[in-house]
Amino acid sequence: MKVFVIPVTPFQQNCSLLVCEATQRAAIVDPGGDLDLIERAVAENGVTVEKILLTHGHVDHCAGAKALATHYGVPIEGPHPDERFWIEQLPEQSKRFGFPAAQAFEPDRWLADGDTVTFGEETLDVYHCPGHTPGHVVFVSAKHRVALVGDVLFAGSIGRTDFPRGNHADLIHSIRTKLWPLGDDITFVPGHGPTSTFGAERRTNPYVADGVSA
Repeated sequence: MKVFVIPVTPFQQNCSLLVCEATQRAAIVDPGGDLDLIERAVAENGVTVEKILLTHGHVDHCAGAKALATHYGVPIEGPHPDERFWIEQLPEQSKRFGFPAAQAFEPDRWLADGDTVTFGEETLDVYHCPGHTPGHVVFVSAKHRVALVGDVLFAGSIGRTDFPRGNHADLIHSIRTKLWPLGDDITFVPGHGPTSTFGAERRTNPYVADGVSA
């Protein structure tokens, strides 16, 4: 599986293009905007988009999802149903943050902890990781040791929890009980900024490193 990171929107959100190398079929994770950049990456890599995956309902992660799904004629999977209230606010969110007008939508499939999503011959495990938002999910390829974590965890930081229905204790619990057991060798693509590994964050992250009290 190849992973191409495409920073989009004024927030430089990491949209990811995941490609099954055996079939050249792809999934797009968190298309928050700048759809021309995403479509260009798809065309340059000669892949066929099979579905769109969403980690959560914040505007910089999903404002372009409906338009892109319509463009490619593909379904939207994720996030967890507890994100419905965020997705319903997309028109308001886009105005507030100066984004192009975004429409609310209903994903073709809501996701829950323990689900899997597929594209081509690849399978990703779904982990419900509330805290940054209540219905945030993380996608993990156990085979390739890669995780798409949205705004749960960053290199050297963690997600904000001062948004409506955010919860700091829940976020810490999600990271320590859902992500760390997956293994220190997992490389993760965060919603913003550089990639890192779970092991590096367990050693040095000032919020969730081993030995840091919750």
